[in-house]
Amino acid sequence: MDQLNSGGGTVDRVFEGERFHLGELAAPICVDLSEAPKRVHHARVRFVTPTELKSEHQVANRPEFGILFGRLRDRISTLRTLYGPGPLDIDFRAMGERAAAVRMTQCALKRTDADRLSSRSGQRHPLGGFVGEVEYQGELSEFVAYLQLGKWVGVGRQTVWGKGEMEVMELA
Repeated sequence: MDQLNSGGGTVDRVFEGERFHLGELAAPICVDLSEAPKRVHHARVRFVTPTELKSEHQVANRPEFGILFGRLRDRISTLRTLYGPGPLDIDFRAMGERAAAVRMTQCALKRTDADRLSSRSGQRHPLGGFVGEVEYQGELSEFVAYLQLGKWVGVGRQTVWGKGEMEVMELA
């Protein structure tokens, strides 16, 4: 197990085989969600592992930006509530409305179907979703930090099983 920097590069080895490497760890990655970078009007996002995003109590067919941002915002806020200083101090509704104004301009996704078998219950659980790349256009500046944080926290259903891994490929 390695400690990574914000670019995903290895900083130090933390655990190997059966042994922890005890020593001074580098400072943790810190993302300031309130800091908007220069103006950003274009983003390309790659969904690395199967991803499912829910909207209005059902799985969405496409990751429209308003839906993607809403699920990222909710996941980040929940993780902060459980492990950090508390929920996000933002206007959820207003940010959601601004996110809904961002448009998907390209969508190159494919559906994957997979499932897992529970050894405890014997039930099958679906693990499929979409993978591929999507491009968005609009006023994205205030959402960039959330998109970049998505690489570390994942998005959507069943992230604890490895679903919802994403990365930002391009910002302009």
